[in-house]
Amino acid sequence: MNPVRPYGDTLGDGKVQLSFTLPLDWSEAADEAARQLVAKMGFTEVAVSEGRSIASGFSFFVVYASTPVSVDLAAIAVTSLRTHGLSMDEIDALVRARVGRKLRIAGACIGTDAHTVGIDAILNMKGYKGDYGLERYKEFVVFNLGSQVSVEDLARFAKENAIDAILASQVVTQKGSDIQNFTALSELLEADGIRDRTLLIAGGPRMTNLLASELGYDAGFGRGTLPSEVAAFIAQRFSEHR
Repeated sequence: MNPVRPYGDTLGDGKVQLSFTLPLDWSEAADEAARQLVAKMGFTEVAVSEGRSIASGFSFFVVYASTPVSVDLAAIAVTSLRTHGLSMDEIDALVRARVGRKLRIAGACIGTDAHTVGIDAILNMKGYKGDYGLERYKEFVVFNLGSQVSVEDLARFAKENAIDAILASQVVTQKGSDIQNFTALSELLEADGIRDRTLLIAGGPRMTNLLASELGYDAGFGRGTLPSEVAAFIAQRFSEHR
């Protein structure tokens, strides 16, 4: 379908739902402020469906509205890494045949982030949705460094332990902390002279392969990623280019 516009009640109606906080005590005037704010963003048919106080001096709003704009899907070029079609045995066989040694992989939640669910789903043996984690692969040596790992410590670990691939994850995105940390890690690896030989992968619920490439990473995996998708990418990349 092209062009693409949000769908609410009927196809192509442009209906969207927005939620936000205003630094105001809740009142009917605050509801109207929220409505006018959304209207000034260019939306039409604006209606505040929920407005309530969440703390002294702050109110939360849910607003429905319509947008007249659309996007041209044919003009969007984004490379996906999510389809591979290789089993765990096939991935192990590929590494044995084309790389000739076990690949050393380190993963961590960087910065002050303590959210390990995503990185554990990829690395731990039990994996995610019946898809085994990288620790179960015979041709991978996996180091799960856990949470709240500074980018300095991760870069140092990678250099001292001859790591082939780094999986850096961050869920918290407040004030661009994820972008800052991902960028700092890449720059540290460059400064240490190991970036060219280290496969660098970014992960998180808001991460995309497009964003990762813009940050100088080899790949980016977001929400819903299966361990085997990451494993296949690592194996194929090393078999082709390393």
